[in-house]
Order: sequence, then structure tokens, then C-alpha cells
Amino acid sequence: MAVVRNVKIIGTGSFAPERVVTSTELAKNLGTEASWIHDNLGIFERRIAGPHEFSSDLGTEAAARAIARAGIAKEAIELIVVATATPDRAAPSTACLIQDRLGIRNRCAAFDMNAVCSGFLYAMTVGFQLIQSGGYRTALIIGVDTFSKITDWTRRDCVFFGDGAGAVVLQATQDEKSLFSSVLQADGSGHDCFTVFPDDTFFTMDGKAVYETGTVVLPEAIRQVLSNNNFGIEHVSAVIPHQPSIRVLKKTAEVLGLPFSKMKYNMDRHANTASATVPLLLDQVVRAGEIKADDLIVFAAVGSGWTWGAAVYRW
Repeated sequence: MAVVRNVKIIGTGSFAPERVVTSTELAKNLGTEASWIHDNLGIFERRIAGPHEFSSDLGTEAAARAIARAGIAKEAIELIVVATATPDRAAPSTACLIQDRLGIRNRCAAFDMNAVCSGFLYAMTVGFQLIQSGGYRTALIIGVDTFSKITDWTRRDCVFFGDGAGAVVLQATQDEKSLFSSVLQADGSGHDCFTVFPDDTFFTMDGKAVYETGTVVLPEAIRQVLSNNNFGIEHVSAVIPHQPSIRVLKKTAEVLGLPFSKMKYNMDRHANTASATVPLLLDQVVRAGEIKADDLIVFAAVGSGWTWGAAVYRW
């Protein structure tokens, strides 16, 4: 368990490619009905990156917007952590590429993390802890993926994913009410349930295993992090979850006894954007005015590996 206090989110940002691909369009070539995709996954459309548009492009745009909304100079950033499973290159890191494209010349630390769909939650925890330790004051945490680059568009599981990016700026604060607490876990025995095998171009996925695992570990992690901080589900103002499918989110809410109205989602318009799901959704919810001061927010995600976790944050 990680408990971090006196750190706050001071800016959020997001970005998605212009190209929209509907589930109706995909269903025509997959031997399935768009209604099945809509009803079971909750996905009506997704954004797809262009041939020359990569994770660093999306991440740079989301980061620039988060920095602008934070109202700080880009040179105030002392740490950049990028969560991605689809980096532009094997080396260097996407974080270094984004640092350069943002024009940050202060030699701040920059590195990538890969926990797939749990990546942003892992990266945000690292950012909070490094600031809380006193080593840094301001950090830029980015979640970005372009899964369209590793998707076989002739297979039925192509309908799950879309491309996008989200970012937050974290900063040390004197506010004694601030709270961030997370639980991060993993079980490597699930390594083949969602993977890109060596020498393969595209991902393979066991959809049944994803559903069965997600509907167990997500409510468990949420209950654990709430219990660790002496909260009950009734104290939660909103859940900002990873976007595996609408069925997974509905089942998770049911198991928790959480009104589904508190479970935020954007998979209807963006599908599953992997590492980007949580920060992309967070930015949209914040800009829509759906979160107010002192709200208790829960973040939750499950990714391949398996990796999963949950966090509570006092807004």
C-alpha cells in the first residue's frame, strides 16, 4: 500500500485523434452485429491515429493542455512519467520524446512505465510518492496508447480499442486535507490472456478471462483501498475507472453496491484507450464540471499481466 499526502492534481489534459471509426463500420466486415458491440461493450465509436501519428504525438498534445490548465511554466516540470504499452520506439523512451517536443530544456527526469491498462494508475502512484518523498515538487504524468498500431482489424476483438492520451500535473501542496492512497497488485500467471507474443505484430486477447478477472479484482481493490483509509462505498463521489467494457463496469458497481450513476465512462465515444483511459476520462469529467472540491474520487484499473489497482484521491 502507498499512502501519499500533501500532493495535489493542479491540471488535467487530454487528446484524441481526429479520425472516428464507428462500431457499425467495423461490424460490416467482422461477421457480427453493431448492436452486440453496443449492448455488450458499450462502444459506439473510437478514435484512430493516422499512419504518421504516434503515441508521442498524442501524449505531447495532452501534456501541453494539462500544463496550460495548471497555469505553470513548462520549465517548472521536474519529472515526466509516461505510461504506455505502445511506445513510438523500443528506445529512447516516449517520455524523452515528449520532453523534447514540449521544449522542456531543464534536463528533468523522464521515463516510461508499462502496466498496460493499469499503467497510468501505476505511474500516478510513482509520481505522488516521488513528490511526497521530497525529491521533486512538480511532475507531469501521462497515459497514452495507440493500440490501432497493434490491432488486426479483421478479428472480432478489434472492436475493443481506440487511441488517445491523457495527462495530469502533480504538485506539492500545504493543504492538510489532501489525500492520495493507492493499492497496486499483479499476478503474472495471466501473462498469455492479453499479450503480443514475440515476433507477432498484433495483440491476442482472451475476452472471457478479461471479464472474469476484471469483475473480481476491480471491486476487491476498490474495497481494499477504501478500507485502508477508513472509508465505505457510501463516501465515494465518483469512480474514474479503466474502460474494459460496460459489462465489467456494471458488474463491478453491482458487486460494490455502488450506484452506477457514480461510475464514469467514455467508452461509448473512445472505446478502451488502455493506458490513456483513466486520465482521458478524468479530464473530460473535470471539464464537464462533474467533480467539485472535497469530492472523494476513486481511480481503478485492470491490465494484462495481470496488473490492477485502485486509488482514492480527495479533490
